[in-house]
Amino acid sequence: MKRHLFLAFVSSSLFLTSCVSSKVYKDLESQHAQLQEENRELSREFEDLQERNRQNEADLTALQAEYAQAIAERDRLQQEYNTTKTSYEKLKASYDALEANSSSALAENSKRNRQLLAELDAKEQALLAEKTRLEKLQKDLAARSKRVDELEGVIAAKDAKMNALKNAISKALVNFEGKGLTVEQRDGKVYVSMENKLLFSSGSWAVGSEGRRAVQQLASVLAQNPDIAVLIEGHTDNVPYNGSGQLTDNWDLSTKRATAIVQLLRENANIDPQNLTAAGRGEYAPVASNDTAEGRAKNRRIEVILTPKLDEIEKLLQEME
Repeated sequence: MKRHLFLAFVSSSLFLTSCVSSKVYKDLESQHAQLQEENRELSREFEDLQERNRQNEADLTALQAEYAQAIAERDRLQQEYNTTKTSYEKLKASYDALEANSSSALAENSKRNRQLLAELDAKEQALLAEKTRLEKLQKDLAARSKRVDELEGVIAAKDAKMNALKNAISKALVNFEGKGLTVEQRDGKVYVSMENKLLFSSGSWAVGSEGRRAVQQLASVLAQNPDIAVLIEGHTDNVPYNGSGQLTDNWDLSTKRATAIVQLLRENANIDPQNLTAAGRGEYAPVASNDTAEGRAKNRRIEVILTPKLDEIEKLLQEME
């Protein structure tokens, strides 16, 4: 699977001029909608990959059951073969004893002997066919088990890498603990949440000095992980924006703040811009109640969502189909 993520950002002239043309704003809204759709698509793909992995494990279990059934069938045929062979040997002994005394018995025994030989040959052929099928099942089972092990190994490696990334980010940002910054790992992703009190003044999208240091520390870790997709989301509370000038509403403010973080990350030359995506979500993804000042403060935040690229997992799944 090939990922095409693109960076939506506002020209630095937006920070220097006093107004933004409606065309730029509409472009930004369009880019934001597209970014949201791509983010939802990425989540759906990740869930689909997990479902396909569960299906492959179920297929492996079914194949193992079929393999066990084939072994039982082989054993049954072997038992029938042994029983038939014993009957043949007994009948042959009787035939030898009666050969000199009874021509009729000899003819009957000869007929039965031929029947047993035919049955024995048929059972030998059936046993050979079952052994061939069993060998094929063994090969299929081994190949499927190997691919499942490889897939589980890749997924485990991705999880381990994301856990290591979380630890590296937590270590790099330890000085900002208790200042509205949290780092957590869930659903195979790493979430870095920074409350606006660490980054911005009220109604502003200019990053303060302490927030700049936090973002620069984060950038130093991201620069060492070029295979990680980075989505920067801006969030606000539900208090309507009452300012004037360049901003129109909370959604506009959240988008500008997300873009401001992208611009800071881009100052690190070792970060690939193709890995960065900015999106504003306004007040529509709260993490706390907007009924209290504390809750609104938690909702005014920037979230940096780090996602592993899943190309290797998708390749293995395609090979297993």
